[in-house]
Amino acid sequence: MIIYPAIDLRGGKVVRLKEGDPNRQTVFSDDPVATARQWIEQGTEWIHMVSLDGTFSEANTNGQILEQVAQLGIRIQFGGGLRTIGDIEQAIERGAARVVIGTAAIQQPEIVTQALERWGAEAVCVALDARDGKIAMKGWQENSGLDPVEVGQQMATRGVIHALYTDISRDGLLQGVNIDSTTALANATGLNVIASGGVSTIEEIRQMAQSGIIAGAVIGMALYEGRITLRDALTAVSDVIIAGDRKC
Repeated sequence: MIIYPAIDLRGGKVVRLKEGDPNRQTVFSDDPVATARQWIEQGTEWIHMVSLDGTFSEANTNGQILEQVAQLGIRIQFGGGLRTIGDIEQAIERGAARVVIGTAAIQQPEIVTQALERWGAEAVCVALDARDGKIAMKGWQENSGLDPVEVGQQMATRGVIHALYTDISRDGLLQGVNIDSTTALANATGLNVIASGGVSTIEEIRQMAQSGIIAGAVIGMALYEGRITLRDALTAVSDVIIAGDRKC
């Protein structure tokens, strides 16, 4: 299981939102590159970076920040406002190792197919973010009425292998990640599902690693508020692997 420390960008700053609400924002750093260096120094191999400006269709320079962080030699999973093949191409050219496609995957699934054909399955992740059991899109502001499992199965048929699942009702609130729904989604779709939203304790990370099916976890607020350290999170996963304590 891969741990992805999160860097959410808005107005050139590192921020966290509560339940995806742009009006419930906390700024944690004015220097995204320094934040990335901090996570790299603590041992991460991936960073999950989101352009919230892109998500909310606001003008931004987050492409430049992506490029600067990529130059540090870290793999970046990048999302937020990737609505066209051109957007995806630009993100990859600027250094993203993997792109996260959200609203476009729901409204224009052929874009996912095109991205898979051009860059391969390892470079593509589909966001299956849900509120009240239905996929939310357009910056989590609109309910699509679609079931995450059904959409995940359709995406798997197209050749997708990576998915990001966020329980929006828990995101940024430190109330615990939805392990049951994440596991169920992975089992039902066969996708490598990355959990997000509400990760708050080392025990949750250990449980996800022990599941043997959750492929990764994005950690944001818990790191920025000092509830857990990235080193401890990485160690917890390593300990489970070394002990062979995963369920199969």
